[in-house]
Amino acid sequence: MLAQKTAEQAKVREHTRQPDVKLFINGQFTESESGVYFDNPSPFTNETINRVAEGRKEDIDKAVQAANKAFKEGRWGKMKVSERMKYIERIADLIDEEAEELSYLESLDTGLPIAQTRNMAARAAENFRFYSRMVQTRMHGEAYMQNSEFVNYTVYNPLGVVGLITPWNAPFMLTTWKVAPALATGNTVVLKPAELSPLTANKLAEIIQKAELPEGVFNIVHGFGETAGASLVAHPSVEAISFTGETVTGSVIIKNSADTLKKTSMELGGKSPLIVFDDADFDRALDAAVWGLFSFNGERCTANSRVFLHKNIKDKFVEALKQRVQNIKVGDPMDPSTQLGPLIDKGHFEKVKGYIEIAKEEGCEVIQGTVPEEFKAGNYVPPTLLLNAANDMRVAQEEIFGPVMAVIEFETEEEVIQAANDVKYGLAGYVWTNDIKRGHRVAQAVDAGMLWINAQNVRDLRIPFGGTKASGIGREGGHYAILEFYTEPKVIHVAIGDHHIPQFGK
Repeated sequence: MLAQKTAEQAKVREHTRQPDVKLFINGQFTESESGVYFDNPSPFTNETINRVAEGRKEDIDKAVQAANKAFKEGRWGKMKVSERMKYIERIADLIDEEAEELSYLESLDTGLPIAQTRNMAARAAENFRFYSRMVQTRMHGEAYMQNSEFVNYTVYNPLGVVGLITPWNAPFMLTTWKVAPALATGNTVVLKPAELSPLTANKLAEIIQKAELPEGVFNIVHGFGETAGASLVAHPSVEAISFTGETVTGSVIIKNSADTLKKTSMELGGKSPLIVFDDADFDRALDAAVWGLFSFNGERCTANSRVFLHKNIKDKFVEALKQRVQNIKVGDPMDPSTQLGPLIDKGHFEKVKGYIEIAKEEGCEVIQGTVPEEFKAGNYVPPTLLLNAANDMRVAQEEIFGPVMAVIEFETEEEVIQAANDVKYGLAGYVWTNDIKRGHRVAQAVDAGMLWINAQNVRDLRIPFGGTKASGIGREGGHYAILEFYTEPKVIHVAIGDHHIPQFGK
C-alpha cells in the first residue's frame, strides 16, 4: 500500500509543470505588452511550476478600456437580471465540473493541503450561486409616500468597472467571493491576482470564457502590486477597488485611490484572540484552537494566533497543545492525509522563521512539531507554540501569518478583555465558556468585526465579513456586498399631485 501511494505521488509530481499563464483581456488570452514573464515557484520544491505574463500599466489600461466599453456599450449591465443570472449560475456549474482540477492547482500553487482546497472549490461554486439568489431576492430598493404628493423610491445601479486585488492565501475561494457579487450586480471586472498564486485565477478565466460571458466583462492582468496593482488603483475609469491583503498595502491603496475618489473595500490583517475560560468544554475548545491556527498552514487572516488561557486550566491545556502539535501530519500537500503543508514562498518562509527567533529572544519557550527530512526542500515551518508569551511581545502584536501560536495566561475577565483589545488589529475573536452571559459580555467587549462563542470559524454567507481598526474598512458578504459596495443607490422622486412650487419672479 505504501509503495502504491508513493508511486501515485511520484506520478502527480511528474505533471507539476504547468503551461505558461497569459493575461486575459477582452475575452482572449494574450501576451503582455512588454512580453516579459516571471517565474512561479512551487512551495513544495521551490522549482518553477510555470511562467506568468507580467502585466504593467499599459496592460491595465487595455483591460480597463475593454471593461469600460463592455459596460457602457455592451449589454451586460443592462440585460435582464434573470438572463444575467443564467451566466452566473453557468459559472458555478463549470466550477463544479472542474473542482478536482481546481483543487489540484490550488494545492500545487499555494502548498495548501488538498483535503482543504477541495472544500474551497465547492465553496467557490456556492459563492456564485449565493449571489445569483441574493441579487434576485434582495437587490431591491425602498419606496415612501410623502403627504400624498410624492412617491420616493430607490434603485441600485452597478458602478461600472471595478478593480479586484486578491490575496495568495485561499486564492480561488477569496477571488470568487469578490468576482461573483461584482458580476452578478452588473459590473465589469479587472482582476489583479496575487503574483504568488496565479494558477486558479487563470483557470477561472478559462471557465468564464467557456461560460461565454460577453467580451470585456471579465479581465485578468497578472503582475506585481507596485506596477499592475498601483496602475489599477490609479486608473480614472475604475470606479471601485476591493482589496484583500496585508494592512500596509491596504493603507497605500486607500491613499492612492483618493485622487480619483474611488470607493474602497479593505479586508486586511488580523491578530485574533481565542479566549478559553476555566469552565469551557475543554476538548472542543482544544479542537477549535488547533484547527483555527494550524489549518490552511496558518496563512489565514482570521487565525486565532493569540490563545488566552485561564490560569486554572493553562497547564493542562498547554500539555494537550504540545501533544497536538507533535501529532499534526506535516507532508506533501497532494497527500489527502496531510494537515500542514509548505508556506507560499521562500520569502514568507524566512519571515515566519524570523518571528520564531524573535520569540526566543523575547523569552518564549518554543515548542515545535517536526518536518520529515524528505520535505526539507519545501517552505515548511513546523507547527509551533510560543509558550510563556506576554501580550506586549512583538510575536503577540504583529501578524506572523503562519503556523505559530502565542499562548498567554490570564486570570480575570477584565484582564483578558483589555489584553485582547490591546493590539492594532480587530478582525475576529473567539470565546469559550459555558457561562453564556459571560460569553456575550466578552464577545461584545472585544474590539473585532466578528466574534464566535463556543464555535470555530464557521460562517454564514449572509452575514457581513470584515474588521475594525487596522483589520479593514467596509464589509463583504451577504447583501452588504451588493447594496453597499458593488452598486450605487439612486433616488427617484415622483410627483403624484400638484404640490406647491414657489413662483419666483412672476
